[in-house]
Amino acid sequence: MGFFTDTSVCIGCKACEVACKEWNAIPEDGMELTGMSYDNTVGLGASTWRHVAFIEQRKPVSVGPDTDVLGISPQGAVTPGREEGELRWLMASDVCKHCTHAACLDVCPTGSLFRTEFGTVVVQEDICNGCGYCIPACPYGVIDQRKGDGRAWKCTLCYDRIGDGLEPACAKACPTDSIQYGPLDELRERAAARVETLHDAGVQEARLYGADPGDGVGGAGAFFLLLDEPEVYGLPPDPVVTTRDLPSMWRHAAVAAAGLLGATALACLTGRRR
Repeated sequence: MGFFTDTSVCIGCKACEVACKEWNAIPEDGMELTGMSYDNTVGLGASTWRHVAFIEQRKPVSVGPDTDVLGISPQGAVTPGREEGELRWLMASDVCKHCTHAACLDVCPTGSLFRTEFGTVVVQEDICNGCGYCIPACPYGVIDQRKGDGRAWKCTLCYDRIGDGLEPACAKACPTDSIQYGPLDELRERAAARVETLHDAGVQEARLYGADPGDGVGGAGAFFLLLDEPEVYGLPPDPVVTTRDLPSMWRHAAVAAAGLLGATALACLTGRRR
């Protein structure tokens, strides 16, 4: 089970953020003016399990102390000299990707992070010891430690709700079906059809992100339809599971240890003969 987030129909209402906080009883994380458009949460964190990004791809006209605001108003909120409508917002609701190959699981020493029967990745807060190993292991920078708490927190894909046959709170609250929940194979087919529809409509930039099971994390349990490059949304273009080299490292370490033991044994035998 997983998420398909179609950013082409996201209206930036933030109902997903609110529903996530309410259902999971997540504490507030400040209401500061960030200066990043309507984005007041900046990114995912220990107390922000859903984050709606607002990306402005054209800067609105700058207003200085001598600017005649009424005089430029017919131009709209666009850069002078450019046609109206060039400014656009890209809005996208980000979340934990629930990777098929999740490095956070590999490095957790207590078993606090585990794979559920739905294929999702969940943190058990009563077992987490706050070591923080999972934080640098996440290729998306999703997991975070809460100040004053020290434990790791992230999206659970509403494990308690889906266990009762309900859809996650964010998907339930989304008024445009930008966030869809269901079996991954079904969601991938639906997403591919949506991309084809957008291409036929002339939106050639439409693309899927995280839907390929052959990518560096084995496919994400939460994937996206984007309207620009992943970097524009603050997403890594080619994420890889950060623990992919661990097996080979252990093999090399074992070979080195065996060689050292062999050399030591040989030296002991040689010394006795002398």
